[in-house]
Amino acid sequence: MELNYKAAEKVLNAAKEKALSMNIPGSIAVVDAGGHLVALARLDSVYGVIDFAVKKAKTAAMFGVNSDVMGSIISEAGFHGYGMLNSNEGLLTIAGGVVLKDAEGKTIGAIGSSGGTPEQDKEIAEAGAHAIA
Repeated sequence: MELNYKAAEKVLNAAKEKALSMNIPGSIAVVDAGGHLVALARLDSVYGVIDFAVKKAKTAAMFGVNSDVMGSIISEAGFHGYGMLNSNEGLLTIAGGVVLKDAEGKTIGAIGSSGGTPEQDKEIAEAGAHAIA
C-alpha cells in the first residue's frame, strides 16, 4: 500500500477529531514515505507550528521511527547528531511525529502534530496513525 491522498485524508481526519476533542489548536501534517507533504490541517494555530508538524512527520518518515525515538538516538550520537538534525531542511526530534505503516508493517509515511505539549502532540498523531492501522 502506498499513501495516497484518500488514506492521508483518513489519517488527518482522525487526528483532527482527536485534537478538537482535546481542545488543541494545532497543526497536523501527513507526509508520504519520502517525507513529501500529502495533507495538512491548521486548526486555528499559530503559524510556526505548521513547520514543526511537517518536520516531525518528515523525521519519522525518513528514519522509520517516531520523532521522539529519533531524538533519543541523536542525543546519543554526540557531535554526529548535528548532521542528522540539519539534513533535509532540518528535522525535529521531539514527540509528535508518528510513523504510518501498512498491513505488512512497511513504512508508507508519517503524521506530525504540533501545538500542544509533546505528549498531547504524540497522542493526536497516534490517533491519526491508528486510523489506517
